[in-house]
Amino acid sequence: MTTHGPVLPLWTCGGCSAPWPCATRRKELRAEFDGAPVSLALYLGSYLVWAAEDLGHVPAGLLHQRFLGWVR
Repeated sequence: MTTHGPVLPLWTCGGCSAPWPCATRRKELRAEFDGAPVSLALYLGSYLVWAAEDLGHVPAGLLHQRFLGWVR
């Protein structure tokens, strides 16, 4: 289990205080979803929707980049 989970409602990382998903969690997620980028995108998309409710002041494009822009 990772210590790099989101701290709500701020959506910072519980392990390093960076915006979640932090670099460490991204690396963990890439390994966890290795070979399944669509599943990873769907997983993070659900978190994006959840975060958008808490972070209404953050522009949608920035949230998209933060949660999905790095998934390839």
